[in-house]
Amino acid sequence: MTPVLWHISVSHYSEKARWALAWKGIEHERREPPPPAHMALALWWSKGRSKTFPVLELDGERIMDSATIIGALEAHSPKPPLYPEDQLERRRALDLADYFDANLGPAARHLGWHHLRRDRERLEELSTGTLPGPLRGFGPARRAAALYAGTFAGLRFGIGSDEGEAAARSTILAAADRLESELDGREYLAGGSFSVADLTAAALFYPVVQPAGAPLLPEPPETVRPFLAELRERPFWAWVERTYERHRHP
Repeated sequence: MTPVLWHISVSHYSEKARWALAWKGIEHERREPPPPAHMALALWWSKGRSKTFPVLELDGERIMDSATIIGALEAHSPKPPLYPEDQLERRRALDLADYFDANLGPAARHLGWHHLRRDRERLEELSTGTLPGPLRGFGPARRAAALYAGTFAGLRFGIGSDEGEAAARSTILAAADRLESELDGREYLAGGSFSVADLTAAALFYPVVQPAGAPLLPEPPETVRPFLAELRERPFWAWVERTYERHRHP
């Protein structure tokens, strides 16, 4: 049975799962229900334990959570590996992946939505992709989709205050510091080769860096561009771009 990935095209957590499937060379189908239908499906499938995507249907099971999906793919198709063979390096890779999942992922999402909600033109551009094809050129439908997306994101992720945006910036800076410190001039975070740690860090930084090969996003709103310009001068930014270029196979 062909694996099926239920995902959100612009989600950096979904990007982790897509990248792992591509890295393993696993052909699969992709399905993308519009928000909030994805939450209802996730809640139903998980019996109320989870409301997030991605979800992977693999060998008759539905696997929730991007980190768990990568673990399942590693067991299903060990080559090429994403977990280092050495046990200490494997633990290091998984610990770093957990750190970026828990910290960078929510912060990058918060920063992006905070500024998109205040830029109706770009929010409309992003949210139009959730509409059926015939409605994508219909102005009232586009505006309604943008209004819904901004409201949904604000309620779902608690986005709105300037204090929350400042906290997201601080967390992103801390994640950049951690990435650069852990790399310490090397190309890979653990085991001397590309691993789950590199995939996770690069995928979760993608909404910030927007490297070639990542899902397309609207141009960043003007309000966040000075912060992004500061980040662009740091070593981690070029590392994310190189990691996508070298390891994000179509």
